[in-house]
Amino acid sequence: MNQEGKNILVEGHRGYCAEYPENTLISYEAALDLGVDAFEFDVWLTKDKVPVLMHDGNPMRTCGVQGELRNMTFEEVRKLEPAFKSKFGDKFVGQGIKVPTLEETLKLCAEKRPDFILGVEIKEYTEETVDITVELLKKYGFFDNCYFYAFNGRIIKYIKTRYNGRTMGYPDFQMGEFEPDTYSYYDEIGLSMKILKSEVAPIYLEKGLPIHMYCADNEEDVDFCISKGAALITANNPIPLMKRLGRL
Repeated sequence: MNQEGKNILVEGHRGYCAEYPENTLISYEAALDLGVDAFEFDVWLTKDKVPVLMHDGNPMRTCGVQGELRNMTFEEVRKLEPAFKSKFGDKFVGQGIKVPTLEETLKLCAEKRPDFILGVEIKEYTEETVDITVELLKKYGFFDNCYFYAFNGRIIKYIKTRYNGRTMGYPDFQMGEFEPDTYSYYDEIGLSMKILKSEVAPIYLEKGLPIHMYCADNEEDVDFCISKGAALITANNPIPLMKRLGRL
């Protein structure tokens, strides 16, 4: 990476979630049109094994409905409206926004930017979720050009040993099922702004792994991440980062 951070990858968090309801097709499309290098999304399986994209396993926060995605059929999930009223009010209500499937998202990316990078966060910590996700990524030609994220050591190990996927885990104290050898299955490590600005940051900065830093949404945080040697920076609002990198 050169001094100005020209080689840093710009990743939209849950699409372009500062301006659009997170983990929706309109959020993803806005991120694609903005020109980010990648965006991150979160994968769950419905009761009938359809991979759908939402950060929380409970749709209450973004859809206003209590439940568990894993206990809902795809038909039931499709009736939800992830307009995120608590954040955006009625701005996106009644526009036909649905919880997207992984396949719908991959089709969108394939149509608009087939060389796009995907940050695939596995939220349902089962091998089956990984298997179904990998199958679709390979079907649409994105497997070799994506990162797999998980806050679970067993899942990171499975992705690496079963598929040799490119993995990014998090600091040990944030991980579930972390074992003494878990770091050996990381290709990269993810550090939040809170951790980066804490006294424990040097422990993880010195591991010799490329670092994904999240979420840098203003010029000060962007410059801080660049100074710490970020390989990839995730942003809810990528515009300050893209301006700093001369991309806008």
